[in-house]
Amino acid sequence: MSPLIVALVVACAAVVWLGAALVRARRRYRDAIGERGWLLERERESAAGAAVDAERARIAAELHDIVSHNVSLMLVQAGAAREVLATMPDEAAAAMNAVETAGRNAMTELRHLLGLLAPSQDGEDGEDEPHGTDLSPQPSLSGLSRLVDRIAFAGLPVEVRISGEPRPLPPGIDVTAYRIIQEALTNTLKHGDAAKAEVTVRYADRHVRVEVLNSGPSVLTGDRSASRGRVSDGAGRGLLGLRERVAVYGGDLDARRRLGGGYRVRARIPLDRP
Repeated sequence: MSPLIVALVVACAAVVWLGAALVRARRRYRDAIGERGWLLERERESAAGAAVDAERARIAAELHDIVSHNVSLMLVQAGAAREVLATMPDEAAAAMNAVETAGRNAMTELRHLLGLLAPSQDGEDGEDEPHGTDLSPQPSLSGLSRLVDRIAFAGLPVEVRISGEPRPLPPGIDVTAYRIIQEALTNTLKHGDAAKAEVTVRYADRHVRVEVLNSGPSVLTGDRSASRGRVSDGAGRGLLGLRERVAVYGGDLDARRRLGGGYRVRARIPLDRP
């Protein structure tokens, strides 16, 4: 056999081998693309499930904040009205007005939350709802004075200190800072063992700090009332939810009893999320 024929045979064999290799490579490529698509779909499903779980947790925390705060105020004011109804009708009427206001606030915030979850098809307010559907802005530190006034009217004096230059915060951080103060003051009012509370908001370049201190029986005296009705070291549902909210922004929240008496809730939230 001549060398030319041998070369042709070898060339043909090489072409056949390369063609087969190309077919196998394309098949592997299609399989890899299909597997990658399946993995991406699984990742999308997992991410969607995580987003749903996170949203459910956020809604649960928001509902807890709204209901716990306003219902606690209503209970305190209703009890005060009952105590003075016969002897001081004017004070009783003022307390019942506060109950009505707290109820209206709760309904307004609940409508706002539900309006975000299921907005009206036509975008119009429901005429069958009392007082209409008020989609007011989410609470923020700009409304801190109104919160303090409600708490003080319910019987807990509150002193507020602001340090640094107050400025608009990112909406999520603003709501979270407000909710921390609201939860701490509501718990203080609910337990009823503090004579006063102090709220401090510190604005820094890269973070904001909020702190709530309240007076109360010292744990050093062995007074059982210092721990009655509380969950150890801020492990209640409200503070747990707030701790998770703060963690979302890379911050931290600490809640504990003070050795000298009372309770302290302190949070630091970075403004430049890592």
